[in-house]
Amino acid sequence: MLVFDTSSIIYAWDNYPQDQFPTLWNWLAQELNASRICLSEVVSTEVLGVSPECSHWLHSLTVSYLPINDAVLQEALRLKALLQIGAHYQGGVGENDLLVIATAKQHNAELITNEAVQRTLPKLRANYKIPAVCDLPTVEVDCCSFLDFMRRSKVVFG
Repeated sequence: MLVFDTSSIIYAWDNYPQDQFPTLWNWLAQELNASRICLSEVVSTEVLGVSPECSHWLHSLTVSYLPINDAVLQEALRLKALLQIGAHYQGGVGENDLLVIATAKQHNAELITNEAVQRTLPKLRANYKIPAVCDLPTVEVDCCSFLDFMRRSKVVFG
């Protein structure tokens, strides 16, 4: 199973317009309807705030929105402590990012995100972005970008 972050679905929406890439969007719809791609509940709200059109498209499908349950909340709190994030989030992951990572971890899913890979990690873990958090030894969530995900699928959208 794959879990998409808001950044990945918005990246796809903004860079591969439906009217120019209909086969890509038909394939994504099939993957979402078959629950091979899922979204955390928080992604639904974030997408609506960024792109109402994309949100409308998602809601026209049978998307599996993975709930923010107690196990996900506990994992997100563990990640927050691991990153030494205090009362205020800094330049790294935010609260929803932690919930998405925790959702992927709880479902043993790969996370598709378009957050930038930090080639040099910040000194403060509180400034880690999603890919850096996923790479931590006690997190171990596989993660890749939307473009890497598409390449790896080997689907031809011609």
